[in-house]
Amino acid sequence: MTTYLINHLRIPGGIPNDAGLTYLEQVEATVKPYGGKWLANGEPTVVEGAWHGLVVLMEFPDRAAAETWYASPEYQRILPLRLNNAISDIVLIDSLPEDYTVRGFAGQVRAAVAAAGQG
Repeated sequence: MTTYLINHLRIPGGIPNDAGLTYLEQVEATVKPYGGKWLANGEPTVVEGAWHGLVVLMEFPDRAAAETWYASPEYQRILPLRLNNAISDIVLIDSLPEDYTVRGFAGQVRAAVAAAGQG
């Protein structure tokens, strides 16, 4: 099942410094061996709420590939370049099954609530 990495990225001053640019120059080589790729990268259009900063959206073949990349010695070597020069909130989330519907999810929740009320 495909896993997505979402990074809410804030760069102090809005422009990457030298260390941030070094990170950007090196990170792609750490991702490729794990099947990762960038799907989106940039400033979003906020239609509701507040979002200050950029969005980075990446795709990995599965959760294991994403987690193995993040823990890899190659990535851990350059990770301080990002951690010390940007603010990130990073999450991993798996894709949904092809037959998933929001209505179906609501039905499952209603059934679980009803079962809990009867038990």
